[in-house]
Amino acid sequence: MKRKFYEELIKWEKENIKEPLLVIGARQVGKTWIIKSFCEKMYEKYIYINLEEQKDLITIFEDNLTPEVILKKLSMVFGKTIDSKTTIVIDEIQQCERAITALKYFCEAKENYRIICAGSLLGVKVKRFESSFPVGKVYIKNMFPMDFEEFLLALGEDTLRDGIKEAFTEMSPLSEAIHKKALSLYHDYLIVGGMPQIVKNYIDHEKNITLFNREMQEYIRLAYMADMTKYVTNVTETAKISAVYESIPRQLAKENPKFKYKEIRDTAIKRDYFGPIDWLSSSGMIYKINKLELPQSPIKAYEDVDSFKIYLSDTGLLSNMCGITPQELLPDRHNMFKGAVIENYCIEQLMIKHKDLYYFKPSESMEIDLITTIDGNVIPIEIKSGRHKRSTSLNNYVEKYQPQYSIRISENNFGMSNGIKSVPLYAVFCI
Repeated sequence: MKRKFYEELIKWEKENIKEPLLVIGARQVGKTWIIKSFCEKMYEKYIYINLEEQKDLITIFEDNLTPEVILKKLSMVFGKTIDSKTTIVIDEIQQCERAITALKYFCEAKENYRIICAGSLLGVKVKRFESSFPVGKVYIKNMFPMDFEEFLLALGEDTLRDGIKEAFTEMSPLSEAIHKKALSLYHDYLIVGGMPQIVKNYIDHEKNITLFNREMQEYIRLAYMADMTKYVTNVTETAKISAVYESIPRQLAKENPKFKYKEIRDTAIKRDYFGPIDWLSSSGMIYKINKLELPQSPIKAYEDVDSFKIYLSDTGLLSNMCGITPQELLPDRHNMFKGAVIENYCIEQLMIKHKDLYYFKPSESMEIDLITTIDGNVIPIEIKSGRHKRSTSLNNYVEKYQPQYSIRISENNFGMSNGIKSVPLYAVFCI
């Protein structure tokens, strides 16, 4: 399946970036697959090491960390010459802190070693050993689940994808037949999500949303829970992390989905749960969207880190946790989790491109789902998920702050009216 992240790998190689490449992201987003595919196409010689499956190889990094010594040891293990012309892939690198430290010496060497690493919870491990992490000596890139554009490409809907992008650029509505088809596939994506393994299972079952194996999503969620136990040695802290994660569907189903510690447990307070939330965010399992105090550039200067909403990194996993069915996501159906799933989908699609996502609620008469910066302009985004009737809020915002334009995401077709861009839910990836 085509992944846009492949271009990041191409850029690292073609620009001859000397720093070792670190690909980080949550489990099951496809890191190992894309790195192996890249190496097979780009290099004559490469070796693959998985420090979770081949734990004995961790001892290679115990003593001298100079590249020459490490390559000599690897040559003996693999029974062939491994030198500067051999690309080295180190998977699950978070299993060995010394291996991460060694990246500094590969970066500083005269030879331009090609080192590619992957880690599912590297962000968490980085915070555990800040003193030995090679800051500035690695090229770090985040990998996300498949967005809706990649989902379309995996389904062989390249022409539909091109039509959506063209309609977005021109803000011209698609024909009703095409619009309905795109909405139908978007509804399937809400259930399937963007984990490559799940998408493949959906395709293997003839793209029939009622036939694909939803239990696979449960397996991924259980793997996440296992990671909590594996990487957090404190049992109490593990329980807190799990409690935060399991509370997210309840939090999002509320009329006001601002994160509330009391939704975790009655006695929960910020001091006890700030760490677990940070852990989940660092691991790539959740997205934390802070409140914005003032919609002015640079918006980072006006964020309120104490008021926030939390979303899951994969909408399919959220749908599974909510126990929601495909029928319950149809426009004429009402479900307490429906709005949460749609909003989560929009956040997930936008987080891949926009790091500066915030929500804005200065008063009850002005509640803006998202605010971000596009081409240097502060732009408000309204999500019509069926949860609220927010047009009044957006009108009040436009009247007071006069943005260059606004965006309304809904099941309506493309269009432009009174400075508001109407973007169908299936085209969020275009924003």
